[in-house]
Amino acid sequence: MVTGQAPQTQTLIDRKVYTVTKDLQSHFGTAADLLNNIPSVIVDTDGNVSVRNDSNVTILIDGKPSSQFSGSTGGLSLLQIPASDIERIEIMTTPPASVKAAGSGGVINIIMKKHRQAGFSGSARASLGEENRFVVGGDIAYNAGPLKSALSVGLRQDVKNRLTKDARVVEDPSGGQSTTSGERIDETVRRLVPSVKASVSYAPDDKQTIGASFSHRNLVGARHFLQQDDSGPTGQIIDSISDRLSRGHEWDAYRDEALTYDRQLGSPDEMLSLSLDRSIKRENEKYDYQNDFFLPVASPTFDTLKLGLDFQEIDFAADYARSFGSIGALKIGYDLDANNNLFDNAGANIIGGVAVIDPTITNMFRYRNQVDAAYGEFDDSFDDWHVDAGLRYETNRAATLLITGNVPGQNNDSGVYPSFHIQRSLSDEWNLLANAGRRITRPDPEALNPFVDTQDTQNLRAGNASLLPQDTWLYELGYEHSGEKVNFGSTVYYRFDRNSITDVVEPISSDAVLIQKENLPKTHSFGLEFQTDGKLTPKFDYSLSGNAFYMQIDARALGATGLESTAGINFKIEGDYRIALRDFAQITFARTDRRLTPQGTLGAVNVLNVGFKHEIDAGTYLVATVSDLLNGQGLHRIVGTPQLQDNYLRLQYGRIFYLGIVHGFGAPLGKKADEINYDQ
Repeated sequence: MVTGQAPQTQTLIDRKVYTVTKDLQSHFGTAADLLNNIPSVIVDTDGNVSVRNDSNVTILIDGKPSSQFSGSTGGLSLLQIPASDIERIEIMTTPPASVKAAGSGGVINIIMKKHRQAGFSGSARASLGEENRFVVGGDIAYNAGPLKSALSVGLRQDVKNRLTKDARVVEDPSGGQSTTSGERIDETVRRLVPSVKASVSYAPDDKQTIGASFSHRNLVGARHFLQQDDSGPTGQIIDSISDRLSRGHEWDAYRDEALTYDRQLGSPDEMLSLSLDRSIKRENEKYDYQNDFFLPVASPTFDTLKLGLDFQEIDFAADYARSFGSIGALKIGYDLDANNNLFDNAGANIIGGVAVIDPTITNMFRYRNQVDAAYGEFDDSFDDWHVDAGLRYETNRAATLLITGNVPGQNNDSGVYPSFHIQRSLSDEWNLLANAGRRITRPDPEALNPFVDTQDTQNLRAGNASLLPQDTWLYELGYEHSGEKVNFGSTVYYRFDRNSITDVVEPISSDAVLIQKENLPKTHSFGLEFQTDGKLTPKFDYSLSGNAFYMQIDARALGATGLESTAGINFKIEGDYRIALRDFAQITFARTDRRLTPQGTLGAVNVLNVGFKHEIDAGTYLVATVSDLLNGQGLHRIVGTPQLQDNYLRLQYGRIFYLGIVHGFGAPLGKKADEINYDQ
C-alpha cells in the first residue's frame, strides 16, 4: 500500500513534518496509505506500523493517545481512517520531553485537518473498486469570526482475500519420530465502515479559545475461511487429514471525545493549555466452526468462539509555555493517562446441539493502569545554533486480574527520560542535526493476558503475564540540504534495547505451535536513512528514500547458541510524469528487506503501484489506480530451532483497481494535482 508523490517535508529540531494535504482532501486512501509513503515507515497488510524496523510505535491523534490503536487489532484503525481527514503527519524518532515516553520506535502524530476558509467550504468524493468495494464521503465546514465548525461523514466497504500456507517439521524431544504437517487457509473478510466526525471551537476574546471534538466509527463485517490440515511421520505417508470451516462476524466501535481550553496569560508569549480526552474501543467477534475428519474418518465436530473487548482511556494534560525572548523558551506540564481494559473471551463445544463451555479457551481478564508524568523542556537559539533539551518523569501503576481463577498481578515502573536535540545551520541550504533520548515500551494489555487464541488451531497465540517493559536509548546524527532543484539528506542512528519485546514460536504438539511475547536481554541496531527528491526533466519528478540497517540480537536466554545479526536496505522510489496540462501518470515501488527474529527471519516484501489522474475542472478530479501489481504483500516467517522447522507464508491478494471522482467547493482544491492514493 503506497501512495503518490512524496509529501512536502519540513525538518524541525525534534521531528519531521510531512504535509499530505493543505486545505482540501486527499482522495480515497486511508491513514495507512499516507504513512506508507513516508521514509522509514512501514505499514503491513494488517495495519501494523514499524519505524526503522521497530514495531513498538506510539500513534497519537492531534498529540493525544487513542484506544483505537491498542492491542493486536489496533492496526485496523489505520486501514479505516480516511486520508481526506488528515492534514499532516509528524514523525518523531527521538521525541521531546513534552511527548509521552512510550514507544521505542518513536512517535507518529497524525494531525487532522482544520478548515480555515471563511464561510462555507467542503468536498464530496466517491470511488468504486472490484468485488463491490467502494468509498463515499463528504465534509463541510463553516467559519465565521470566533466560531469554527466542521463535520465529515464517510462510508467504506472493503474486501480482503488472503491465503495462508504453513509447512513445518516438529522434532520429538525424546528422540523419536519427527512429524511433518501442512496447513492451508483461504480467507475472505468483508467490512463495512461508517464514520462521522465533528468539531467546534469558539474564541470569546482574543486571549482564550474553547474547543470540543467528537468522532465515531463502526466496523461491521463477515470473516469466513476454510482451513485444510494434514500431518504424518516425516518421510512417511500422511496419516491425518482434516478441514476446519469458519463463519465469523465482527462488530467494532471506536469513539473519541475531547475538550480543550487555551488561554494567553500575562503576555502573548505566555500560554496555558488544558485538554481532556476520552477514548472508547469496543470489539465483539463471534465465530462458528465445523471440523471434518477425512483420515482417520470420524464424525464432524462443532465449536464456537466469542472474543470481547471493552477499552476506555482518559488523558488529561496541562501545559504551560513561556518565551523569555533572548534567553529562550520554557515549557512545563503534567500528563495523566488512565486505562481500563476488560477482555471477555469464551469458547464452547457443541455436543448434541448444546454448547458446553471449554475452560481452556475461556477467560475474563482485566487490566487497569495509570501513568502520571511531569516534564520540563527548554528551547533556545543563538547565532547558528538551536538547542532543545528536556527531562520527563513517568510513573506507571498497573494492575491485572485474571477473573477466571481470581489471579491478581501487577506491572509497575517509573523512570526519568531525558531528550536532547541540537541543530547547527551552516548556510541557508545546509543544516546539521544531533539527537539523543531514552524511551520505554510497556507491554500491551493484550500481551499480558494468558488467554490462548485458537482462531488458527495450528498457530495459537497467548499473552505472557511476566513481560517486562523495554528500555531504549537512541542516538542520531544527520544533515540536510534544501536546494531549488534537488533536496537530499541522511541520518545515522544507533539504538540500544534492554528487555526488547519480541515474538517466540514454540511447538506444543506434533502439528501446532504457540506464539508468545518474550523479553530479549539486549538488542543493538545501526542504520543510515537517506532521502532525495527533485526533477529529472520539466515533466518528470522523482523521489527516493531508504533505510540501510544492521541489527544484532542476543537471544541466548531463549535458546539461541550465540549472538545473531542481519543487514539490509528498505527503500521507496517514485516517478511522476505530467502527460499533459491536466493529466498525470505515476509509478511507485517499495521494498522491505529481510529482517531478523530471535528464531529465524521475516521475508522481504515488494509492492508496485501505478496510477492516473485527470483534472476535469478546477475543483474536480478523476482518479484511477491499480495497487500491488505484483501481489507482493504478505508475511513470510521462517523459524529454525532444534525442535521446530517452520515455513509460514500469509499472502494478501492486493491487486485492486479503483476508479473515483473528487469534487471540492468553497475554495480551490489545495491537493497537488499529481498526488494519488492507493488502497491496500
